[in-house]
Amino acid sequence: MRNYVLGMPLDAVTLDEAADWVLTEMRRGVGVGGRGRLVVTLNPEIVVRACEDHALGEAVRHADLVVADGVGVAWAARRQGIELPERVPGVDLVQAVLERGGPAVTAFLLGAAPGVAEAAGREVTRRYGTRVLGTHHGYFGRGADEVTAVCRAVKESGAALLLAGLGEGQERFLHRHAEALGAAVMIGVGGTLDVLSGRVKRMPRWTTRLGVEWLFRVGLDPKRWRRLPRLWTFALLVLNRRR
Repeated sequence: MRNYVLGMPLDAVTLDEAADWVLTEMRRGVGVGGRGRLVVTLNPEIVVRACEDHALGEAVRHADLVVADGVGVAWAARRQGIELPERVPGVDLVQAVLERGGPAVTAFLLGAAPGVAEAAGREVTRRYGTRVLGTHHGYFGRGADEVTAVCRAVKESGAALLLAGLGEGQERFLHRHAEALGAAVMIGVGGTLDVLSGRVKRMPRWTTRLGVEWLFRVGLDPKRWRRLPRLWTFALLVLNRRR
């Protein structure tokens, strides 16, 4: 069931349901008009940026599946009376899809620093049997020629699943270039490629269960402190909406 939090769509699905949806859409292939389906793992930062960035907001609103990645999104949903069966963290969704799909999954890994996507590809092939048909780092320019070359590489690989860790605005990029990319399903995965590669370790499971994983990451990585203002903005938007 599709709901809306601060104007952004949110689907009330479990991790199992989301993974099954992705696998089903991958088997169906590219949709009408040659556009793949976009999956957004919604967190407070994306919501705040989407409220400020019209193109990003359009991308999120037109996404085919939007899951509650961040604990803040789940909290906002509860305040609006929306019952979510559970959170669906992006890294958990990706791992569930790869584990369930096994060798039937053909994937292209796009994003992160040079070498990370390649390392992640080797690891998911070893662990899940995933057929990684191509990789490319996320440090390419956004000029027409460079974007065209990257999109061509993804499409010509024939991969059904595109995992894109392109940082801020990745959903906008995927929505804008969906037809050129040619994958049946595209997921904006943020830092998941770093986790899959083994270069970044996940926080202890109990931090995820209690919804404080983000707090631990901020504490361990000072570079993440600059993200805090958006979290405060999100909280104020949610609280003010009740008035």
